[in-house]
Amino acid sequence: MDEFHGRTAVVTGGASGVGYCLCQRFAEQGMQVVMADVEQEKLQESAARLREAGLNVTGLQADVTDPQAMEALALEVKNTFGPVHVLCNNAGVGIKEAQRRLWTLTPNDWRWGFDVNVMGIANGIRAFVPDMLAHGETGHVVNTSSGNGGLTSLPTTPIYAASKAAVTSISEVLHYQFLMEKAALQAHVLFPGPHVVNTNILNSMRNRPADLRDDEDLPAYVSMRDLLKASGIENPQLTEPEEVADTCLAGIRAGQFWILPQSSGQDAKIQTRTESILARRNPTLPE
Repeated sequence: MDEFHGRTAVVTGGASGVGYCLCQRFAEQGMQVVMADVEQEKLQESAARLREAGLNVTGLQADVTDPQAMEALALEVKNTFGPVHVLCNNAGVGIKEAQRRLWTLTPNDWRWGFDVNVMGIANGIRAFVPDMLAHGETGHVVNTSSGNGGLTSLPTTPIYAASKAAVTSISEVLHYQFLMEKAALQAHVLFPGPHVVNTNILNSMRNRPADLRDDEDLPAYVSMRDLLKASGIENPQLTEPEEVADTCLAGIRAGQFWILPQSSGQDAKIQTRTESILARRNPTLPE
């Protein structure tokens, strides 16, 4: 899409982190932006901040894990703003799993991680894509994955990695099906990076539903930097959410399915994994 001005974007998980910066960047291009998030107070605060900067942003509360809520969001957006041209299925959560083994993770851990990270994507697609196809205008669906799981898997975050692997697969299939339909829509999969992104995803437990909580004493990390230091990385290099938003915008403009920033470290991991598969060689622990 060469021209964003006057068109409509919807971003889930838009109240903070990468989602907030995506909303800001799209609005700066002259788009009318719907910032969707489950956190009402934070949502209104963030939307107000962008409006104070002169940007055309509206905050609408929606829970991506609820299909009916997403359908209601899509209907409200259509009735208020008209056709949607950019949909960013960006909402995601992190489970406090880095110091636990896979077999100790609870059904509630798995349920919540997949409800948000996978079903949130599916619910966004179901709610918005039919009308995006029907109105026939050029459009884009961007699903936020992760290098962790979406490309290669860290051995410490099984739920997160598995959920992001699913996001990559869903996005590839969506891309193929848009081609089969000869649609004016393009699918994209966004891999935030090239370094660990400095967001507050570690604090997403605050939004975990009461019926999916467990009475476990889980390790608490104040920030992503703290988590990396606890993993033995003394001076971690981080990517800021603003950089991810810039990469996403450039990737949409370039028509890239794989919105993946250059990274020699990530490229080496992908190559090692691919060679291992082709050689039928057992995986080894990453260094």
